[in-house]
Amino acid sequence: MKHLLKKIIPKFVWQFYHLSLAYLATLYYKFPSNKLIVVGVTGTAGKSTTVNLIARVLESAGYKVGLSSTLNFKIGKKEWINRTKMTMLGRFALQRLLRKMVKEDCQYAIIETSSEGIKQFRHLGINYDVLVFTNLTPEHIESHGSFEKYRQAKLKLFQRLMKMRRKKIKGKLIKKGMIVNLDDENVSYFLKYPADFVWGFSLSREKAEKFPSLSFLCPENLKFVYGKAQFSLFGYNFNLNLPGKFNLYNCLAAICLGLSQDIPLEKIRDALERIDYLPGRMEKINLGQPFEIVVDYAHTPESLKQVYQLLRPLVKGKMIAVLGSCGGGRDKAKRPKLGALAAQYADIVIITNEDPYDEDPWEIIHQVAQGAQLIGKKVFKILDRKEALEKAIALAKDNDLIVVTGKGSEQWIVGPRGKKIPWDDRRVIKEILEKRKNILDKN
Repeated sequence: MKHLLKKIIPKFVWQFYHLSLAYLATLYYKFPSNKLIVVGVTGTAGKSTTVNLIARVLESAGYKVGLSSTLNFKIGKKEWINRTKMTMLGRFALQRLLRKMVKEDCQYAIIETSSEGIKQFRHLGINYDVLVFTNLTPEHIESHGSFEKYRQAKLKLFQRLMKMRRKKIKGKLIKKGMIVNLDDENVSYFLKYPADFVWGFSLSREKAEKFPSLSFLCPENLKFVYGKAQFSLFGYNFNLNLPGKFNLYNCLAAICLGLSQDIPLEKIRDALERIDYLPGRMEKINLGQPFEIVVDYAHTPESLKQVYQLLRPLVKGKMIAVLGSCGGGRDKAKRPKLGALAAQYADIVIITNEDPYDEDPWEIIHQVAQGAQLIGKKVFKILDRKEALEKAIALAKDNDLIVVTGKGSEQWIVGPRGKKIPWDDRRVIKEILEKRKNILDKN
C-alpha cells in the first residue's frame, strides 16, 4: 500500500508530510536536543562503530551518554539492540529517545544520521553541535537517483550546522564543529561549510598538511599486527584490538571527537584499547570448533572488500564466504559486484537470502551469483539462510575460516509487505555448532 501511495501522491506532498512530522515531533517533545550536546555521525560505512567508539571515549571522561545507531541504543548504563531495521529512527521515536536522554541527565547524544533519514527530514528539529564524516562510497543510488544526489543529502547536514543556534548548557557556550576523514576523495565538499572548529584525520601527513586551517591527526609508526593497529600519537602509544584499517579510521574519528571536547589523550587511548569487538562487527563465534567463524555487517562492495582483504592473509586453510544482498529495489547494481568480490577472495562461495522485501529472493541470489561466476568460481545457491550456514559449517575443515556478511547483529529477515522473521546470524550459528557438537559427542 505504501509503495502504491508513493507512486500516486506527488513528491512535494510526501516532502510536506515528512517535514510536518519532523516539526510536530520536536514541538511535542519540547526540543530535547537543545539540552544535550549532540554529535551526528554520517557517511557510508563505519557509522555505527564510530558512534559506539565515541560513546566509550566520552564515558571514559565521566560523561553520561545516550546514542542511537543501526547497531544499538543506549541511555547511560542501559543499552539495548536496535530491532527496528532502521539506521535512523522516525521523527517521533527519535525525539522521544532524546527526551528520555534529557530525563536521565545525559550530557551527550550521539546520533547515527543516514542519508535516507536526511531525505525524509528526520534530522530537522535536532540541534547538532558536532558532525562527523566517516567516508562516502556509492550506496542507495536507486533511492537518491545518483551518487551526486546521495552526497548532496549528506551535505545538507553540514550546510545547516552553523545555521542552528549555539546552545548554552550550564553556563557554557557549546561550539559547533566538524570532524572529517581527509583521506576520502569527497572531503572537500564537506569542508566548504563553516564551523567553529574542524578536526581532520588521515594516514598521510602530506595529505593532512594540505588543509592547514584545521587541526589534524596522523598516526605515526603505524603497523598492523595480525590485522590490529599499533601507532603513536603525540607521544602516546596505541594498541587497538579492533582489526583492520577501516576500524583504525573509526578510532581516529573518535580520538578527534575526544580531543575536540578537551578529553585527555591518555583517557581516550585507554578507552579505545579496552574495546575488543562490537556486536556483529567482525565478531568471532567460538564454541571450540577447529575452524574460525566471523560475522560482519558488511553489505556494500567497499566494506565487503575491506573485510575480505583483512581476513584473507590470516586464513591458514580455506576461506568460505556466506553472503547475499538486500532486496526492496536497494542498490541492485551492487549485487554482481558482491558476488565477484566473494569469488575473488574466498575458496568457497555460498550465496543465500538476506532481506528480500517484495523482490523474488531467488532472483537476488542469481544476480549475486552472476558476479561470482564471471570470476569463474563455482558457487552454492541456497535460499534458506540457515541451510546456507549449515552447509558452510559442514564444509569447514581444520584451520578454515567462515565469514558471514550482510546482517551482522540484525534481529530480523524482512520479507514481502515488510513481514519480519526473527533472525540473528550469531544465534543460528551457535545453534548449529551446538547441534554438531552433540552429534559428534554421541558418536
